[in-house]
Amino acid sequence: MPCRNPLQLAVKKKKGMVSESSPIDQIVKDAQIDEITTTNDDLTANRTSSVASSKEEHLRQLFRDMGSVVVAFSGGVDSTYVAYVANAELGERALCIIGESASLPRHMREETARIIKQFRFRAEMIQTDELDQPVYTANAPNRCYFCKDELYGKLGPLALARDDLGDYRPGRAAALEHGVRSPLIEIGMSKKEVRELSRRAGLPTWDKPASPCLSSRIAYGTAVTIERLSTVDRGEEILRQMGFREFRVRHHDNLVRLEIAMEELDRALRREVVEELALRFRELGFRYVTLDLHGYRSGAMNEVLR
Repeated sequence: MPCRNPLQLAVKKKKGMVSESSPIDQIVKDAQIDEITTTNDDLTANRTSSVASSKEEHLRQLFRDMGSVVVAFSGGVDSTYVAYVANAELGERALCIIGESASLPRHMREETARIIKQFRFRAEMIQTDELDQPVYTANAPNRCYFCKDELYGKLGPLALARDDLGDYRPGRAAALEHGVRSPLIEIGMSKKEVRELSRRAGLPTWDKPASPCLSSRIAYGTAVTIERLSTVDRGEEILRQMGFREFRVRHHDNLVRLEIAMEELDRALRREVVEELALRFRELGFRYVTLDLHGYRSGAMNEVLR
């Protein structure tokens, strides 16, 4: 099965021995929510907020029990919240690790750097080499497994050497093989609760759209190359510069399929916008430039597997 929604995971270590806990076989699905200022049912809203606060305290206690953690930090909604709570509870004993790869969008690198600076996270960067693996670049539906296996292969020894704990976001199979735990799943925290608590904490990622790696934009069976990743990255930067917020540039060799959120599709269909999109994406090397009338949806590349 393809890894559409990675997990937030941790490995525990005590007194020089590694105590591994099996991952929970669940997936946290990203959910887009709006900032809530009022509600038709204040009692329900208050109860929901109270439950989220209780789960956060559980998460804090979980980190205190761990003693130290390594957080695989992507700058996304989940990892930013986990890094924030871990940093609040453990200080210097919480280390954020950023995996540097050509599959990481440029704007994510910049956003991650800003978050680290703003919240003073202790952070380091490591190089991952999944693009050197033919099983990854072949771009089969299980591509995500090899990426996460590569990440685990780098973070596992790092955690052992530094007497830290690991907090990752891998696919299920890679997680199982590396003996990891998922703190957010363990405490039963939903994506909506993560966003609510992130908003309450003042984290800029609370309403951030999901943003998986660039390889997920390339059609299965089309080889993942640095050139194609760069083309997708530049294409999404074009859409960002044009003011679109939620979208994907889907690479189908000489054809590009642009997915734009339904709420923004009316603007995308304006004649002048269509002409600009056609011109700029043909300049990137695509022969055919298409706009998906179904709009943006998470995991659209997996539709061919159903």
